[in-house]
Amino acid sequence: MTDPVLRLEGIVKTFPGVRALDGVSFSVMPGEVHALMGENGAGKSTLMKVLGGIHQPDGGAIYMGNDVVVMAGPLEAKAKGIVFIHQELSLAEELSVAENIYLGELPRKSFGRVDWSTLAEKTNTILKKLNVGFDATTLVGDLSIANQQMVEIARALTVDARAVIFDEPTASLTDAEKSVLFDVIADLKADGVGIIYISHRMEEIFKITDRISVLRDGQYQGTVDTAASNEESVTQMMIGRKLDLSRTVSDHELGEVALEVRGLSCGDLYTDISFEVRRGEVVGFYGLVGAGRTEIAETLFGLRDPSAGKILLNGEEVRISSPADAIARGISLVPEDRKGQGLVLGMNCRDNMTLPQIDDLKAGPFVAEGAEIAIFDQYRDRLDIRTPSWKQQVGNLSGGNQQKIVIGKWLSMHPNVLIVDEPTRGIDVGSKSEIHKLLRELAAQGYAVMVISSEMPEVLHVSDRIVAMYSGQIMRTFTSDEVTEENLIQAISGITPGQAA
Repeated sequence: MTDPVLRLEGIVKTFPGVRALDGVSFSVMPGEVHALMGENGAGKSTLMKVLGGIHQPDGGAIYMGNDVVVMAGPLEAKAKGIVFIHQELSLAEELSVAENIYLGELPRKSFGRVDWSTLAEKTNTILKKLNVGFDATTLVGDLSIANQQMVEIARALTVDARAVIFDEPTASLTDAEKSVLFDVIADLKADGVGIIYISHRMEEIFKITDRISVLRDGQYQGTVDTAASNEESVTQMMIGRKLDLSRTVSDHELGEVALEVRGLSCGDLYTDISFEVRRGEVVGFYGLVGAGRTEIAETLFGLRDPSAGKILLNGEEVRISSPADAIARGISLVPEDRKGQGLVLGMNCRDNMTLPQIDDLKAGPFVAEGAEIAIFDQYRDRLDIRTPSWKQQVGNLSGGNQQKIVIGKWLSMHPNVLIVDEPTRGIDVGSKSEIHKLLRELAAQGYAVMVISSEMPEVLHVSDRIVAMYSGQIMRTFTSDEVTEENLIQAISGITPGQAA
C-alpha cells in the first residue's frame, strides 16, 4: 500500500489548565481529501498548529512517509511541502496581490533587485486558474473579503505541495467562488497532493471528501469513509448525541408588534422595505450576497442613515442615529463580522461580555468585578463557551466560542429586539443546534428576533416567517407552513410567483 503523505501518531499537547490533545493519531494519503471534524474546542486547530510548527507537541510524533520529522516553525513546514490556507486572513493589505502571494520568495534579478515582470507573469498565471476578476498589481486592501480569501488560496499553488490544509476555506466565498475552489482541490488531488479539509459545512464534506476523521474534547473518535457514512452518524461522533434537525413550529402565542418598518430605503442598497416582527416571533431574512439584508440590520442599529421610510418600536416612530440610540431603545445586533465589529480581541472574555453595560455595573467610580464575573459565568454556562477562565483573551478562542461571546454580550442586555446576522457562521453543528434552540427559547420568552442567514436549512429551521430578498427588495414573505425550498430559491433569484407558474 502507498504510504501516507502525513501521519501523526499519539500527539499530546497541554496548555495551562487544559489538555488540548490527548494521544491523537491522524493520517492523509496521497490524492486524498480527508475531512477533519469536531466541535469548536475539539482540538482541530491545535492539531494543525502542531503540524505547522506553531506549537511543539508534548508527546507523539509526526511522520512524512516513513521518516519522523520535527516542525521547528511554519517556514520549515512549508519547506517540507505543507501549505496552510487559514480561515483567518494573514495578508498585508498595503501590498499588491503578487507581493502577498510571493512574500519572502520574490523573484530577483542581479544585485537583489525584484524581477517585477516575472513576478506579475507568475502571479497572473495562478490567478487565471482561479478565474478571479483582479490581477497581480491589485492592492489586497482594495479587494473584498471573498477575493482576499482567493489570494490566500493562490498562495498554495506557488509551492510544490505534498499536503495542503484548508481551514474553513469557503466561509467568505460566493457559490461561484466555491465552485472554483473545489476545481482547484480536484486538480491538487489529481496531482497526488494530500488534502486536509476542515469545515463545519456538512454539504461540502459529503461532496468533496474521501474520508472523515473526528475529534472530540481533544481525543480521536475514529475515521469513516465518506461514501459509507451520513450526516447523522458523523454528528453523533462529534457531539455524542443526536440532533433534532426538524423544522421548528411555535407552540406559543405571538405578542404585540415590537418592530415595524415602513417603506425603508437606503440609497441603492435597498428600497421600499416593509415588515414587522412580533414579540415571540423569529423572522428570518434570506437572500443572495448583495440582497441588502445586512444593510437593513445596520440601519436598524444606527450604523446607516435611511434615505426614506419609518422605523417604529412598540408602535412609536423612532429615529435611530447611532448604535447608542439603538441600544438605549433595546435593539441589539450580533454582527456578521465578529472579529471586526463584535469583539475587542485583546481584551478578556469577561470584559468583552460586559462592555455595553459597563456604566450599569459601576459601584461608585469602580466597576463591580463580581457582577461582571457573574454575568460571564451565567452566559458561559448557558452557551457552553469553552475557555479555561474569564481571563482568557478572546483572540485566543476558537471562532465558534468567539461568536458565543458576542451573542452572550447582547443577551445579557435583555434586548426587546435581537438582530442576529449569520449567527452560526464558522460554528460546529453541535453549537449550531444549541444556538438555534436558544433563539427559539428567546422567542418563547417574548423576545422579537430577526435572523439573517445565508444557510437555507438554518432559516427554515428557526424561523416562524421568512423574508426573501433579491437585489435590495423584498420578493415574498413566507410563513413556516407555506415555505418550500423551491419557492424560497425562486424568490431569492428574483422570480415572482406569476413567473414561476
